[in-house]
Amino acid sequence: MYTMLLHLAFPDPADAARFLTPPVRQAEAAFRAAQPPAEQAFRFEQWRLGVGMSLLQLVANLGDQPESRQLVPVLHRALSQSRSPQDIDRVMQREAQLFDELYHNLYVNEQGEQLFDLFARTLDADRPELLAAVAAEAVALVPQLNFERDDEDE
Repeated sequence: MYTMLLHLAFPDPADAARFLTPPVRQAEAAFRAAQPPAEQAFRFEQWRLGVGMSLLQLVANLGDQPESRQLVPVLHRALSQSRSPQDIDRVMQREAQLFDELYHNLYVNEQGEQLFDLFARTLDADRPELLAAVAAEAVALVPQLNFERDDEDE
């Protein structure tokens, strides 16, 4: 489901080339292959970042949500460049104001709210089965979302 979610979130070839790097594509498999508990915890955080990044990209794909568009590269950087959970925390803390703005300016439609709910559940997921369930729900939700922009509403 994780791989499918990545491809649904990044259908544009340019975005896919930029964001679907090997660390992103392999995050779930790296978690499942990790052995020492410390390594497994770090790999779980990377997988969680991949799911979260995909959900924020889906929100961005729904329409004008500048904070969502700005956060996708932050999550990508945290997943791709971090070597420990502490590195991930440092990257995320540097951009904390973007998360605050995202939640403060939450004016999206119901579809966006459904994705934000899944994003919040991604952050709360503390077990692999919970994170996998969020990814599966997101994959099931995507076909129901309207990614066509209606200029009459703007």
